[in-house]
Amino acid sequence: MLHFLQQLFGRRAGADAAAATWQPAQLATPAQAQRHASWVAEQVYRNWLGPYYKAYHLRKGGAGGRRGLRVELLREEARQGALLFYDDSIGPGNFGHLYELLGERLTALGYHRACHDQRQRRRGQHHETIRKQLFKPNPTDCAASGRCDQRYGLVTLDLVSVNDEPLFIRLSNNPVRESHFTAPRSFEELLTTLLDAPAPDVATKARIAEYWE
Repeated sequence: MLHFLQQLFGRRAGADAAAATWQPAQLATPAQAQRHASWVAEQVYRNWLGPYYKAYHLRKGGAGGRRGLRVELLREEARQGALLFYDDSIGPGNFGHLYELLGERLTALGYHRACHDQRQRRRGQHHETIRKQLFKPNPTDCAASGRCDQRYGLVTLDLVSVNDEPLFIRLSNNPVRESHFTAPRSFEELLTTLLDAPAPDVATKARIAEYWE
């Protein structure tokens, strides 16, 4: 697994990577959509939004430890982001619902989903699956400046799985550097808007097992 992760985060492109192609992601069935709607209505997400938000700021401040949820920072030349690593206490079903929820919250911020694709590729004994959503700000003007409001820029939301087990959710933004766009808001503000939520109560914690798979 360590070797696979090194390949996953590295930039080396092999024959297996070149052969992999992006395909449209499968849409949820009506039953799956209803189950997700129930998960949202019952606010099961409160079990993890706040803890991931806390873990991000601990990692950013250099105080991230081995206890609690794990978050890693993503810093590249043109984008900033965070990796929200899966934890065995969450359950694959809940993690998948969490991924969908973040996309829904982005559309509520004035974004539209420009693409929703999936790619599968094999690396040795492991096979990797990536679901990718790209969100673009709706073309509206900022009343203060008259320029197109880019909000947080382009936002990418990925769900990475290995051998059909979730590994992490990757959230990142890529600001548009053009004069007819407003200045982008920060990634930290985006993360606060998406993740800052009240702690769960006893009833909300009890629903984790219901949506485990």
